[in-house]
Amino acid sequence: MSLIKPFRALRPVPEKAQQVSCMPYDVAPESEVRDFIAKNPESFLRVTRPEAEFDSQQHPTAADILEKAKENLQELIGSGVMEHDPGPALYIYRLSTGTHTQTGVVACCSLDEYELGLIKKHEKTRPDKVKDRTEHMLALRAQTGLIFLTYRGTERIDELVLEITKSDPLYDFTCSAGIRHEVWRVAAGDELMGAFSEVPALYVADGHHRIESAEQARELLRAEDPDYSDCKPYNYVLAGIFPAEELRILPYNRIVHDLDGFSEEEFLEQLKENFAVEESGKSEPSAHGEIAMFLSGKWYTLRLDADDPVEAGPIERLDVSILQNYILGPLLGIHDPRTDKRIEFVGGARGTRALEHAVNSGSARVAFSLFPTTMEDLFVISDMGEIMPPKSTWFEPKLKDGLFVHLI
Repeated sequence: MSLIKPFRALRPVPEKAQQVSCMPYDVAPESEVRDFIAKNPESFLRVTRPEAEFDSQQHPTAADILEKAKENLQELIGSGVMEHDPGPALYIYRLSTGTHTQTGVVACCSLDEYELGLIKKHEKTRPDKVKDRTEHMLALRAQTGLIFLTYRGTERIDELVLEITKSDPLYDFTCSAGIRHEVWRVAAGDELMGAFSEVPALYVADGHHRIESAEQARELLRAEDPDYSDCKPYNYVLAGIFPAEELRILPYNRIVHDLDGFSEEEFLEQLKENFAVEESGKSEPSAHGEIAMFLSGKWYTLRLDADDPVEAGPIERLDVSILQNYILGPLLGIHDPRTDKRIEFVGGARGTRALEHAVNSGSARVAFSLFPTTMEDLFVISDMGEIMPPKSTWFEPKLKDGLFVHLI
């Protein structure tokens, strides 16, 4: 079963939802965050990325940054931009583009179920990032963004969501990226909670660092709470829960800054030991098992011929694994892509022109365009209790921060 729980949200007043809502805290570089905040002082980035408010000549401590986050959150509340919901509720959250719609439920989920493996993960986390978000949650006593969860959809949940969304939404706005965001408040959510109790497992699509941080914050708060009980808010984590059938995974592409001493001709010859290499002009692979490579102004298609990946395990069959195991590691010397500064990851929403620009401008020597990982890949590997290679999935559109805050 999957337990979901209503919560009393801190959220924007409806007329301020568009201004407050912002991209996830880990998506934009600091220079862009500064621009966003300068143009929109009501952006929730002032809470999730307060370091961007300090002058470039200042050298704030971690404590200074967290204090600024607290001040900014209180300012949004005190000015009437954000308000406390009158009571606990669930929410329906729909994101729509011209070609894609996904509708999920916003609720609190049990961290006990995460520890028991009923909320399943597929990525490793970096301790420094977990520490950063844990300290942020503890300083604000709040979870300020959604964990992105998915599940194998059910007819009953679909029916309930469809009925709820026939009414007028609480929020309805289109962001600068052209994505429409609609939210409905569900004061009486017993039927939805009952329908989710029949879902055997939830899966982390995005937000592994957030959920791990919530779990660590829970442990620290529980240890110092003399009146601990299972119903304490910090035992739960804020999540947007979407049916897998409606989600869209884009590729997570790679650029590499050098060829690790190879000339371009030598690198191509090395590739031919394991791949069929064709100068195809195709910037995107047409199927699993193909990798598109941009080198010296040309697009190549690489097809592995050293081994049959179909005979390999589900992790080894992933295109990100083939790239890592046959090219990045053995040829380019990138053995830990999570920490190696010679590689960068480019979300599929930016398209392959971003890869071409990186190489043509000289900031990278080679770029790789990948076929997207599938939802079934994610389910199979998560169900095995295994971990995907870093940056295997890029979900688009992104859920907004700032629309829901869970106070702990």
